Amino acid sequence: MKAMQVKQVGGPEAMEFVDVPTPQPKANEAVVKLAASGVNFIDVYIREGRYQALTPFILGQEGAGTTVAVGAEVKSVKPGDRVAWTGILGSYAEYAAVPADRLVPVPAGVTDQQAAAAVLQGMTAHYLSHDTYPLKKGETALIHAAAGGVGLLLTQMADDIGARVIATVSTAEKAQLAGDAGADEVILYTQSDFEAETKKLTGGKGVDVVYDSVGKTTFEKGLNLLRPRGMMVLFGASSGAVPPVDLIVLSQRGSLYVTRPTLGNYIATGDELVARSGAVFDMITSGKLKLRIEHRYPLGEAQRAHRDLEGRRTTGKLLLIP
Repeated sequence: MKAMQVKQVGGPEAMEFVDVPTPQPKANEAVVKLAASGVNFIDVYIREGRYQALTPFILGQEGAGTTVAVGAEVKSVKPGDRVAWTGILGSYAEYAAVPADRLVPVPAGVTDQQAAAAVLQGMTAHYLSHDTYPLKKGETALIHAAAGGVGLLLTQMADDIGARVIATVSTAEKAQLAGDAGADEVILYTQSDFEAETKKLTGGKGVDVVYDSVGKTTFEKGLNLLRPRGMMVLFGASSGAVPPVDLIVLSQRGSLYVTRPTLGNYIATGDELVARSGAVFDMITSGKLKLRIEHRYPLGEAQRAHRDLEGRRTTGKLLLIP
């Protein structure tokens, strides 16, 4: 089968389009023929070596397709079932072997491409808005990179809850996307200082929560924008890692909370995984959650997909199609 393999970590050129043996299922695994693979920033971190993986490895942590074979111990899925998953390396390929207890069923009202576009970023947006900081109607959230893959979904979920959303984006086109997703106010951080603008929009009171996937260039100002006992939710670092923080700063700025969550801890059990993915799929089928799959690349063009993602030339979701 064809796959994008990394033999030595590095830039996008570290991914090689190669022939490798088609996987066979271990006793607890199912082999899935991929219809689509999701491209995410965590793939960049793994490719670069920021998150370690034993080389050589096939990149990709999100996919959807049809089960073609199962191991001897597998009872939860069978050949022909449509499934999706995240958190397991190996989805930049034509086939992947996945632990069966990490697969979720894809309902009839959701396409394979929608499932591949929603399972990681959709569940991320869901745990951020429903669990890490459970937004309530009338509260105010500042969402950075609101036109990105998670950002657009998080904005829609926050809007559905009834929260006020202040979004930051880099271009007028992305501002339109964030507004269409439900943002109440949109700040072009390339044209004005988002800290000053947010203070104006909140009358100096600050926001209840900051959802920050950008990191280095936004974190410090974000802390300045939290109301007393507000929460900074740092869930990414597209601009680089946040420098060390003296925790006394949190008390000086109003007994603030800071958390660095990751999806794996919010889908740790099978029950939570099925419930959270089911909630996201229900939002899609009901029309509450609209996916923007703007960028589809052939599997062999994964390098280009990564360059576009890192260059912030994309909005919404990126998919690789085997």
